[in-house]
Amino acid sequence: MRKAVRSGIRRIWPGVTDMEKLTLEEARRLNATMVQEEHLIIHALNVCYAMGAMARHFQEDEEHWMAVGMLHDYDYEKYPDEHLQHTKEPLLAKGVPEADVRAILSHGYGICTDVRPETLMEKSLFTVDEMTGIIQACARMRPNGISDLEVKSFMKKFKDKRFAAKCSRDTILQGCEMLGMEPGEVAAICIEGMRPHAKELGIAGTEN
Repeated sequence: MRKAVRSGIRRIWPGVTDMEKLTLEEARRLNATMVQEEHLIIHALNVCYAMGAMARHFQEDEEHWMAVGMLHDYDYEKYPDEHLQHTKEPLLAKGVPEADVRAILSHGYGICTDVRPETLMEKSLFTVDEMTGIIQACARMRPNGISDLEVKSFMKKFKDKRFAAKCSRDTILQGCEMLGMEPGEVAAICIEGMRPHAKELGIAGTEN
């Protein structure tokens, strides 16, 4: 079978891409084929930017972590009741590396998969998936959005389980324990990662 190699990506005929690691460009393209609802697109972006910030914190590959974050809910819109059950084979067939597919599956650990987060990337994804939902909700309430959101304000809402009630505090705490970090530490990193993209995320505030 003929293969052409360019920039670390192998094109395997007919049209399948075999990547050394998932790129952000490819993650955006793949996500767009499955995700159309605005709130799910925003969530993917939230997690994408938070994962980039986590990568910077751990001195890892920022774009790679962002790509995994972008694609983490690949099958959710079409299969909400079978989340992550329609992810592995389709993504592998499209050339997404097995390690990256495993990372995506691991964010459902104990909920809809038995793939335990093992790497820093997997543990970070498991944690920020739920955490970014609370950050988004906090920022939407503020006149200046996320621009002046402080960790202490986040923590106040984090402790109020009635606020953004669908975001599992138990999952966040479990993830933070895996990372050996406090929720406030992870929140600070995520807020900084999301802040430069406030307008795109719809959290620039009512006065901006």
